[in-house]
Amino acid sequence: MAPPAQTVRSSSPSQPSGKGEVSDLKLQLRQLAGSRAPGVDDSKRELFKKVISYMTIGIDVSSLFGEMVMCSATSDIVLKKMCYLYVGNYAKVNPDLALLTINFLQRDCKDDDPMIRGLALRSLCSLRVANLVEYLVGPLESGLKDSNSYVRMVAVIGVLKLYHISASTCIDADFPATLKHLMLNDSDTQVVANCLSALQEIWSSGAATSEEASRERETLLSKPVVYYFLNRIKEFSEWAQCLLLELVAKYVPADSSEIFDIMNLLEDRLQHANGAVVLATIKVFLQLTLSMTDVHQQVYERIKAPLLTLVSSGSPEQSYAVLSHLHLLVMRAPYIFSSDYKHFYCQYNEPSYVKKLKLEMLTAVANESNTYEIVTELCEYAANVDIPIARESIRAVGKIALQQYDVNAIVDRLLQFLEMEKDYVTAEALVLVKDLLRKYPQWSHDCIAVVGNISSKNVQEPKAKAALIWMLGEYSQDMQDAPYILESLIENWEDEHSAEVRLHLLTAVMKCFFKRPPETQKALGAALAAGLADLHQDVHDRALFYYRLLQYDVTVGERVVNPPKQAVSVFADTQSSEIKDRIFDEFNSLSVVYQKPSYMFTDKEHRGPFEFSDELGNLSIGTESVDTTVPVHKVEANDKDLLLSTTEKEDTRGPINDGAYSAPSYDGSLVSLAAPQTQPEVATSNPSVKEHSQSSFAIDDLLGLGLPAAPAPAPSPPSLKLNSKAVLDPSTFQQKWRQLPISLSQEYSVSPQGVSALTTPQVLLRHMQTHSIHCIASGGQSPNFKFFFFAQKAEESSTFLVECIINTSSAKAQIKVKADDQSASQAFSSLFQSALSKFGTA
Repeated sequence: MAPPAQTVRSSSPSQPSGKGEVSDLKLQLRQLAGSRAPGVDDSKRELFKKVISYMTIGIDVSSLFGEMVMCSATSDIVLKKMCYLYVGNYAKVNPDLALLTINFLQRDCKDDDPMIRGLALRSLCSLRVANLVEYLVGPLESGLKDSNSYVRMVAVIGVLKLYHISASTCIDADFPATLKHLMLNDSDTQVVANCLSALQEIWSSGAATSEEASRERETLLSKPVVYYFLNRIKEFSEWAQCLLLELVAKYVPADSSEIFDIMNLLEDRLQHANGAVVLATIKVFLQLTLSMTDVHQQVYERIKAPLLTLVSSGSPEQSYAVLSHLHLLVMRAPYIFSSDYKHFYCQYNEPSYVKKLKLEMLTAVANESNTYEIVTELCEYAANVDIPIARESIRAVGKIALQQYDVNAIVDRLLQFLEMEKDYVTAEALVLVKDLLRKYPQWSHDCIAVVGNISSKNVQEPKAKAALIWMLGEYSQDMQDAPYILESLIENWEDEHSAEVRLHLLTAVMKCFFKRPPETQKALGAALAAGLADLHQDVHDRALFYYRLLQYDVTVGERVVNPPKQAVSVFADTQSSEIKDRIFDEFNSLSVVYQKPSYMFTDKEHRGPFEFSDELGNLSIGTESVDTTVPVHKVEANDKDLLLSTTEKEDTRGPINDGAYSAPSYDGSLVSLAAPQTQPEVATSNPSVKEHSQSSFAIDDLLGLGLPAAPAPAPSPPSLKLNSKAVLDPSTFQQKWRQLPISLSQEYSVSPQGVSALTTPQVLLRHMQTHSIHCIASGGQSPNFKFFFFAQKAEESSTFLVECIINTSSAKAQIKVKADDQSASQAFSSLFQSALSKFGTA
């Protein structure tokens, strides 16, 4: 029986039918290359579609390059476009193949159809192969003089591409002068806009090294050029208008009359339907009138209506962008927008990011005349089903209370929040009540009466619990159960994971002790014992500070911990005026949306701490750290009760029992402390302090701290030996890192010699390897370096994994240790610290 006739397989473009599919395509393309039969273009289209589909999903079809070029000899524009797409893709990775395309692209650049001429010229310039630049000059010269505006438009952008491939070739061919001539004389506005864009980029790139480029860039900002663009601005497209307005915003008028002429000429652009044009026009108005205070304020009044119209008429994304700019203006002149506060009320169908920004604006425009209406609206949002928005609305009420003088009604609203019996509402309200009491101490009686009815067991969020503890310490004389609530919190010390709460608890129990000593002495002894045994360094340091302070003099301790306080008049702003001015200068850019200057998200040194990606070895800089750094307690700038912040730690702190004294030890019960073997150094270096040596023992007795005989020193653990030839592959490291818990988190100080020696990560890698500690991944640059080390015991296959983050500016190293044998983690940590301390000294 005769075999069936061979047919073209119609498989799915994303699923090739077999290994020979590309070979079949090659054969079919070769058969169609020289064919002139009717319908051949339709057959080519189907084959080209398959080739482009395979290329898109990552299949290598570079072997079809010759056949695709041969099939491009057609007048079908669709086929031309697909062929140019194929050629542009493979020419970048294979410059040798690009040579095959030069002839047919140059031929197409002379085609009768202007569309094909433009497409061919664009593809020719998009090859971006350095050794082919000599073939670009001729077609570009012809394209810039072409009678069709589309070809000229493509040629202008082609000149810019040529400049990036070979700047010298572009300058030698005198293309910038040709672009300048076109910009000032071409009848097509899109060609003019492309010329302006290309010249700005070319002259900005060369301005740093060429005086001529600097002069040419200044020429763009000359009065004749700027006025030429302004007189034709209505002819340009929306994108081109934005480009021209950016140029005008940089222009410096000669006098005030010229400023008014420009503003009158651009007045109608404020009513444009496109938001980008409106924002660009507003930027021109604001920049031109910066030196004219009265006119600048009138500009705010003039631009208010167009901006509010854009907010209400656009999509949520456009509304957010416009609201971000409106928020910047509101922060600079809130009184101008105070009467329009109802425009910032949240709609039920708006996304959360728009609602959040509107809440910030309501906070900014609040004043004596509209506070009642705004606070009433915000209180409605507190019952919103969207919990983040409910939280933000409560914070907004608190911010308004802190910036107003008449806060009677606002305080009542905040206290009502505490009675709503919703955890997140109570948490936010507690934080705000704490700040309110710091500014308005006269409200303490009313606030404490409500706060005293809140059970500490129902408050779980760290910031809210810290606020409640602060109030328990600060107003313990007015809260009858304050010592007993603090005592119950201390009993659950080990269950409290937030260092912020533990720090507040130490300070609060100290304050309570000075006000109600008989009821608090037991709780204070337990708190100091627990704090001194705490693994978090800030908590340990604060407990040690309080312990030494009480040993020295109780009266001095009271003056330090619980001094008379003045009401806080102004809370610190999160942004400095300098940063706000920088953002204003970058109006109509992403800086306004991000609410930070551009250098903060473009420069590498401002991108934040290290971020460790899922794939081992890919170390990058990110805005947030995903469980990669040892958590550090953050201290509010205005909280004067936090006596020790994270920046005030001792530069070099030895172990807890360092030979100078034996700090009280905590065994998990309320009181079990060891007596000091010797007096602290502060007591032995000053004769006047020695007078208090007897009082230190009295304090231990007062707080219920036993004074047993000094225990015999514990036998030193056997020394840990590491395998100098340990081997661990990255996949095993990554698997272990994910599975094992963190057994130790510590912070070391790096010696000045080590800091100066750490010029590149490789320097430290070689040093640690001499101590049998091997690196599996490293990255970063000064001042932040990150390393992943591993080590193995010499006598067994037990492995230690280490994440080490070194900041050379602070001379600190933060490490996390994970181990198969967690009992040996401390011994390994000592070895690691010893090896790190020797870095740079050899």
